[in-house]
Amino acid sequence: MNKETIKRIDALLGSLLCLLLTLHRRVVDLLWSAPAPPVRKVLFLKLIEQGATVLAAPAIQATVDRVGRENVWFMVFRENRPILDILDLIPRENVIEVRHDTFPRFVWDTLRGLRRVRSVGVDTVIDMEFLARAPAILSYLTGASRRVGLHRFTAEGPYRGDLMTHRVQSSAYLHTSVAYLTLVEALDQDPTDLPMSKAPGARAPLLPPRFVADAAETSRMRALLDELAGRPVTAPIVILNPNTGDLLPTRTWGADKFVALGQAILAAHPEVTLVITGAPSEREGAEAVRDRIGSARVLSVAGRTTLRDVLVLYTISQVLVTNDSGPGHFASMTDIDDVVLFGPETPQLFGPLGPRGHVIWAQLACSPCVNPYNHRFSPCKNNRCMQVITSDEVLAVVTRCLVARAFEPSLGSHA
Repeated sequence: MNKETIKRIDALLGSLLCLLLTLHRRVVDLLWSAPAPPVRKVLFLKLIEQGATVLAAPAIQATVDRVGRENVWFMVFRENRPILDILDLIPRENVIEVRHDTFPRFVWDTLRGLRRVRSVGVDTVIDMEFLARAPAILSYLTGASRRVGLHRFTAEGPYRGDLMTHRVQSSAYLHTSVAYLTLVEALDQDPTDLPMSKAPGARAPLLPPRFVADAAETSRMRALLDELAGRPVTAPIVILNPNTGDLLPTRTWGADKFVALGQAILAAHPEVTLVITGAPSEREGAEAVRDRIGSARVLSVAGRTTLRDVLVLYTISQVLVTNDSGPGHFASMTDIDDVVLFGPETPQLFGPLGPRGHVIWAQLACSPCVNPYNHRFSPCKNNRCMQVITSDEVLAVVTRCLVARAFEPSLGSHA
């Protein structure tokens, strides 16, 4: 299903189901109630966005520390599962995949997942999808006695019924990594003391787990680069992630800008090798960027790598330039300098974690125009917030990173 279809189903069928299930909850609460059991088995609902799953890692780890790794489950769309396997915070068999390429498959996998959740006796669900209706519905259908998620209260946000037992206020002032942890912390608070969560929120963004590549993985990646270049590839390596197939076109910087940046980097730093990354669906667009840069010092690995391969590449490279997307968060799990271009979203909420994250954001008055209240469907047809970022501006940040790393032998000498 494409995103427009998903939006329509969520808005029409989702709203109706939220209403009906809310009425069901009211009746059940009148006829029968019992104290919730202790938190023993927890399900996270985070269907989309692998980058956001990295931001959720501290919250998942806190839950694992509380109930044990074997007692945490995770429901996710199939194509977004790889980052969970890399994070390795929960057992692989506890990941419940949902296909959504067609509506019947989505329904089938969802019902199968709900049956499994009920069979293992999950007592707590944490909904990490901001104000979407489907995960609120799934939370209720699990039968879990404790359900934590965002609630609109008196705001003019999307209607999700009243299906959560722990209703948390949506905040536009907390970094997403902190907001996710707030959901977990709500489990220890009084759910009648609304709105939740009445706990400190002014905390620094949290750090994700570190990714460590083994020697064999590193050797294979270096061999791939050497093969593509026809020569030994040595440091420094700068990665460009043009995201030519981004599902949110308003956040793309544009192939022309990446071509100009690549040419400028090679002119300013003749010792650099450029590597273009991208998903299999982006291979043609990434190779076009490579060809337009027009140098033997630029390679494309788009479509030739798994997500784990890309993280291995980060561990032997010095700088990554990407728009606001998954790679900007994956890179925070390594020591690479991570230059992320923001436009329709805000780094105040979704900025990369860690000390090597570098944000470029024009901060136009209309930005951010993508948020949970519009289901990330902006009316923008002209992303000036990205267009005004110049290749010279990005080059200056890349140069600062390369110069700084030259004085850090342990980080600057990767090859």
